[in-house]
Amino acid sequence: MKSGRTLVDLATELDRQLASKKDLIVPSSLVTCTTGASRICALVIQEPAGPQTYDTTELARRQLAEKLKVPFAYFERMREQQPALLDRNINTWLGAEDENRMIRTLDGKVRAVLSSRYRRLDNFDLAEHILPVLQRLPGARFESVELTDSRMYLKVVTPAVEYEVAPGDVIQAGVVVSNSEVGCGSLAVQPLIYRLVCSNGLIASDRSMRKTHIGKTLEAGEEAVSVFKDDTLLADDRAFFLKVRDVVEAAVSEAPFRQIGDKLQKTMGIRLTGDPVKTVAVLGNRYGFNEAERAGVLRHLIEEKTLSGYGLVNAVTGYSQEVSDYDRATEFEALGGKLIDLNQSEWQELVTV
Repeated sequence: MKSGRTLVDLATELDRQLASKKDLIVPSSLVTCTTGASRICALVIQEPAGPQTYDTTELARRQLAEKLKVPFAYFERMREQQPALLDRNINTWLGAEDENRMIRTLDGKVRAVLSSRYRRLDNFDLAEHILPVLQRLPGARFESVELTDSRMYLKVVTPAVEYEVAPGDVIQAGVVVSNSEVGCGSLAVQPLIYRLVCSNGLIASDRSMRKTHIGKTLEAGEEAVSVFKDDTLLADDRAFFLKVRDVVEAAVSEAPFRQIGDKLQKTMGIRLTGDPVKTVAVLGNRYGFNEAERAGVLRHLIEEKTLSGYGLVNAVTGYSQEVSDYDRATEFEALGGKLIDLNQSEWQELVTV
């Protein structure tokens, strides 16, 4: 499993971000785009205290382009080569809209451009409620925690629930809690399988819980206003976090863990009878691997010395530890979970090529 930061570092950064965040509900007519000579695309927002200028992250630009139905490649081409044209395009479309947007800022930059219906379930609040629950798991080990530009991850393992899938090959139960504050995914709680012999992590989709960031429409007045949680949202959040606690406890309980372990064990009987190179190529086509990812998975499959479904699953999850981007590494851990859920015909497409 790819390592991240320490819990102390995570808590420190969450606390820092809490003081540096600002959320606005803004009518599109009060937002303009300005791209300077440095080709930095900034948004000028007419706030009650006066106009404020914020640089934009790549994600925010992507979201703005999507909402205005401007292809992002063309958006970036204009930004780099014709910034005045970009500003005219964006400002024309923003001015023609009769819609409110949620603008999320951090460290003086716009990090997300979202719908006014976006429901905030923030990382600080989640960590405050869920970390004590995770720490109470028997022998809890925080194998990996991370805070990326798009998501927070908490990956915890408990040695109290384990299963020997083969002599000397032991897996332990765990749970992954993940969340995005910037519209890149729901708040999710998913079972985690941790393989001791290689520190591979596999994220299972079984019995997962997801909470989408959709709520009631938040209105803006005549001027852009900061958004604060009201008592209704706080009460709803408390009820939801209680449910998260129950799902965490269920994810590391014996029965569901054994079911996932049995699925993993059954892949040992799936033989890769075709060309391993072609198998990895088919897998890569199906799940969008680039060339480096295909080469890495193939190398791990060869190193596994087991041409089986089990070997392929572990090649995928093993390669995740080498992936530099933490979000992408987690996607490979989740792919391991998808593979153990493949039906017979889907496996045949992989193993016989």
